[in-house]
Amino acid sequence: MGGILLTAIAFLSCVSLLGRNTIGLTLAGDFELTGAVAGAAIALFLPWCQVKKGHIIVDFFTSRASTALQHQLDRLACLLVALSLALIAWRTAVGGLNAWNSGSGSQILGFPDWIVYACIAPPLALAALIGLCQTFGFAPTKDEA
Repeated sequence: MGGILLTAIAFLSCVSLLGRNTIGLTLAGDFELTGAVAGAAIALFLPWCQVKKGHIIVDFFTSRASTALQHQLDRLACLLVALSLALIAWRTAVGGLNAWNSGSGSQILGFPDWIVYACIAPPLALAALIGLCQTFGFAPTKDEA
């Protein structure tokens, strides 16, 4: 889904730029849509990144540690990522409810903000759940796959 959204935004940006620079026709709100869809696409990539253990790992100090210690540190990192993503998912959901209640929307298009929040909160929660599963050994961590 994230790739589809990014492809659509790339297409929208190309159409907008070509229209603006050739015939003087612009797409109203293209920047608003780009920002909203890019945020949703990034959130949609996070669960897959967590499953594939694709986060950056800085192991300068632990590269010579025992394999057992490295696995324990990987599990601790999964827990910290899971807690961070759960906090962000929770606050995103609260923000979405607030946007729903206030009826807020984008400036030019009036696109409802709550839709963006609704697209971002579930993938964040899913990535947090995957991190918890990896923490407690229900899913493989970095080198256990």
